[in-house]
Amino acid sequence: MRKENINLLCSNYIGHLAFIFQGCPYVVPITYYYEQSLDCIIGYSAEGYKINAMRSNPEVTLEVDEIKAADKWKSVLVHGIYEEIHGSEAKLLLHQFALGVKNIIARKEQKIPQFISEYSSKLDDRGIPLVYKINIVEIIGRKRTS
Repeated sequence: MRKENINLLCSNYIGHLAFIFQGCPYVVPITYYYEQSLDCIIGYSAEGYKINAMRSNPEVTLEVDEIKAADKWKSVLVHGIYEEIHGSEAKLLLHQFALGVKNIIARKEQKIPQFISEYSSKLDDRGIPLVYKINIVEIIGRKRTS
C-alpha cells in the first residue's frame, strides 16, 4: 500500500494542508512537491498565519486525493513535521519544487508552464518566499474502487 500512496503523492501537486492556529484547526489548499530522494514534501509560502502556526506547532497533515466518482477514489494523509529551510538548501529545494511540479503538469495536463506563477500564487510583493519541508512521519492511504 505504501507504494500506491507514494504514487498518488508523486502524480499530484495540489493538496490540503492541515495545521493548528491559536487552538483552531485549519485546512488550506497548497501547491506541493513530493521529493522521493528525501522522502518529504516541499512547499513554500509567504510569511503569514500558516507559517506562524506551523512554527508554533510543527505537527501537520497533508491530504491529497484523486476522485473520479463516488465509488472510485483514492486519498492519502501524510502526517509530518514542518521544517523551515534557508540559504542554498532553500534555493535547491525551490528549484526541485518548480521542476517537479512542471513535470507533473506536463504529464497530467499536457501543457508546460513557463513560470512558477502559472501554478502557484505565492510569489508576490510580500517578500522572498519561505521554503519548507514536511518531514514524513506516517503515510495513511484509503481507496474505494467499484
